[in-house]
Parts: sequence; structure tokens; C-alpha cells
Amino acid sequence: MRKVYLDSAATTQIRDEVIDRMTTTMKDFYGNPSSIHSYGRSSKSLIENARKTIANILNVTAAEIIFTSGGTEADNLALNSAVRDLGVKRIITSKIEHHAVLYTVDQLKESYEIEVEYVNIDAKGNVDLVHLEELLANTEVKTLVSLMHVNNEIGNLLDVQKVGTLCKDHKALFHCDAVQSIGHYNIDLKETPIDFTAVSAHKFHGPKGVGFAFIRKNSGLKPLIFGGEQERGQRAGTESVHNIVGLEEAFKLAYANLEEEQAYVSSLKTYFIEQLEENIPGVKFNGNCKDFSRSTYTLVNICLPIPPEKALMLLFQLDLKGIACSKGSACQSGSDKGSHVLSAFLSEEDMRKPSLRFSFSRFNTKEELDYVISVLKEFMEG
Repeated sequence: MRKVYLDSAATTQIRDEVIDRMTTTMKDFYGNPSSIHSYGRSSKSLIENARKTIANILNVTAAEIIFTSGGTEADNLALNSAVRDLGVKRIITSKIEHHAVLYTVDQLKESYEIEVEYVNIDAKGNVDLVHLEELLANTEVKTLVSLMHVNNEIGNLLDVQKVGTLCKDHKALFHCDAVQSIGHYNIDLKETPIDFTAVSAHKFHGPKGVGFAFIRKNSGLKPLIFGGEQERGQRAGTESVHNIVGLEEAFKLAYANLEEEQAYVSSLKTYFIEQLEENIPGVKFNGNCKDFSRSTYTLVNICLPIPPEKALMLLFQLDLKGIACSKGSACQSGSDKGSHVLSAFLSEEDMRKPSLRFSFSRFNTKEELDYVISVLKEFMEG
């Protein structure tokens, strides 16, 4: 059976170079990084070199990079400490954020009785920046804004420079989940007014279970996990050296090949959109995903004109044909509630139809996309 993987927004295939470097690290650098003997110092050196590599690419200091288990932990670290330690009494976010943010905000509201406000979303799933400015202007309490850079389901891009400037002008903190963007876009964090961000290695051909938080220096954030002095006292626990090295290698390769891979993946997305419009009458594109200036080049989210009773079989049939895609975030698998992102702006009629997210990487080909189109066409006509 032919197999086609078009779910890179959920996780990416690990590069061979990353696997090789991780394997060598596991074999040769097994000392505990906190040990003072040569084995420990060698492991510690790998971690600090990785930290410097990442910091240099993002144009920040090494002290501002804290390794975590991934984006979810990085989001939790920033949000929890902002409320617990920095005196934040109000969080402004949107209803189309990742659940790593939304569920954490819900818990903080319950535990600390903070005020939570949701910025409006327009008919294309964009954050209403006029409304955001109104919310920011109308406050007397310390506020944190939490908005993602690239939406993980529909791919919409947020103008982080503008949001960051609004936050700075109104003395609010800005937390930005950049899990779907860092590794795919050049971002100068020194020049971009973001206070905290979250990154996950498995979104740019690195290993799962490792990521980092960018924490602006002198922010005052305190640990989420206690126990030891690892990560400059910000994150206790023996570091996963091979994963951190894998993250570094994937990060270096992502940026070394960025322009070439952006162009290639963009060409795949353009071709897929053209073929969908040509072969699937009535297809709709959710959010801004057809507009490359307002959405990421790595994914499309489509609504298909299929009755609900037939829609139930669509993902099952695609899987039987060897095609991997998604009806939303992989973190919601097993949920029958539907997409919280799409429900924030789609009509009730379109919500009854199936929406699918197809996400691309450097490992995909146009021939694979032709196969997917043929399977979709066959299903629609069957």
C-alpha cells in the first residue's frame, strides 16, 4: 500500500543527520551533566554549546534559552509563573489558541481568580487587533497577552511585531506560542517585543520530548519544576543530553536550509491548492490558508462539500489508502467535540461538513499530492 505523510503540523520526520548525532551522543556522552568529573563536564559542554547555537540564530543571549520537554511545558512555565510570581491579574488571549494555553489559562483562572478576556476573531480566523488595543487600553491591573504566531490548525499568521508593540505601549507582557513558526521563519527575538515564547523540536525535523522556552532576561520568572539547579535554576531535572543535541542539530539544519526549503514546500502548497480547485468542486479553504502573505507555507485546511453521514468515513478511508492528515490538532485525537479553532469562526453549515488539515515538509513530493487528490476525487464521486 502506498503511504503518504501529510501531517507535519502534528509532528515531522526526523532528519537522518539528527538521528546520527543523537545516536553518537547517547553512545559517547553518557555522563550526568551535573557531575563535576570529565564525563559530566563533556555532557554539560554539549548542552551549553546547543544553547549558544540556538541563541545566536535567534539573536538573544544564551541565558534566555531554557530547555524543556517541549512547547506545552514552555507555555505552562511562562503562564503559571507570570500569574504566580510576576503579579499578572489579567490574561488576554483568543479562543483559537492551542489547548496548552487555553487549558492552562482556565486552571489559572480557577486557582488564582484572575480575569480572562478573549480578543475577537474575524470571519477568516484572524485576531482583531483593534479589539486587542481596546482591551489593553481598558485596564488598571497587570496584564499578559497570550497569542500564537502561527495557528496550528488553519495556519493564520499573527503580526507579532504589531502585537508586541501594542503590549509594550500598554505595559503588558506578551507570551507568544511559536511552536509552528520557529524553525520555519527567521525571527529576531532581540528586535521582536516578545517576553516569552515556546518552541518544540519535533515541529522542524527534530526529536519529540524536547523544546525550549525563550524568557526575556530580567523578567523575574521562577521555576515550574523544582528539585535541582539545572537550567540556571529555571527547570529542575537531569537534562536529556541526546535530545538537546538533536534539537540543536535540527535547528541548525532548519536555518541553514531555510530559504531553499521554504521555496520547495511553498511550491507543494501552491500545487496542492491548484489541484484541489481543479478537481474538487465546492472545496473551501478555511482561514487565510490560500494567502501566503497571511498564512504559513506549511499547511492548508479545507472544508469539503460532503454530507455529515458520509463525512464520518472520510478520515478512515484516507487512512486505508495510506494517507496521513488531520481533522485538527493531534493533541485532540480521540475527541468528538470538533475543532475549537474552526468553531470560533465557521458557520454552523460548514461546521457540519468535514474539514481536513494537510501539512507539508521537505520530504513530500508532487507525485504524493497527485495521489491524495485522486483518492479525494474518488471518494467525492463515490
